[in-house]
Amino acid sequence: MVSKLTFTSRRRQARAGTSLIEALVAIGVTGLIMLALASMSMVSGRSFAAFANYVDLDSANRTAMDTLTRDLRECNRVTSFSSSELVVEDSDGFSITYTYTPSQRTFTRTRGGLVKTLLSGCDSLTFIIAQRTPKTGSYEQYPAAGVDTAKVVNVSWNCSRTVLGFKANTENVQTARIVIRRQG
Repeated sequence: MVSKLTFTSRRRQARAGTSLIEALVAIGVTGLIMLALASMSMVSGRSFAAFANYVDLDSANRTAMDTLTRDLRECNRVTSFSSSELVVEDSDGFSITYTYTPSQRTFTRTRGGLVKTLLSGCDSLTFIIAQRTPKTGSYEQYPAAGVDTAKVVNVSWNCSRTVLGFKANTENVQTARIVIRRQG
């Protein structure tokens, strides 16, 4: 009987050691899995934030381009022009001013004293006016001598946003050649 008790106590000691080793391995494996999940959640969180930011940037670009195109196609004439500002007369005789402010990185539309920001985070924007007459053998138009001969407006801009403090999203350059339809 003495030997049986000794054998039983050794078995209990062996079981106790095995469960401690198993517990340590389980804790180690769980720690590695948690570390992998934490790093994946950080990366995917950043990716989701960047994707949502890019969608917002794309939507703002599309809205700005649609507004600009609608106004220019229906305007009577260009009344003033510089590379960062364009003033047109709309079909009702009101002035619409499009202004790019590099220091604030904004592109705004002003009509009747009402200022609307079309784009924020705008890195660059350029207006170029031209005539309708195309150059021979190309798709380019002759530059307008002044606002009186301006019938085409070329506009190009580039916008970007930051995600978690880093410049992560840059929209491709948006470019349009908009023809003024009215002959006024």
